[in-house]
Amino acid sequence: MFLSTDDFARDHAAFLAKGVRFVREPATHDYGTVAVFADLYGNLWDLIEFAR
Repeated sequence: MFLSTDDFARDHAAFLAKGVRFVREPATHDYGTVAVFADLYGNLWDLIEFAR
C-alpha cells in the first residue's frame, strides 16, 4: 500500500515522532523518495514522495 506525500522529510519526521516503526529506511530512487513502515496490524506501507 502507498501513502503519497508532497514533503517526505516533514512527514517522515512526524511519523517517527509519533512512534511509527519504519522497517526500511528512506531511499532515493529515480521515481522518488520512499520508506516503508508497518501499521498496527503488520501491513506494510510505502511513504513516498514522487520525483517531479
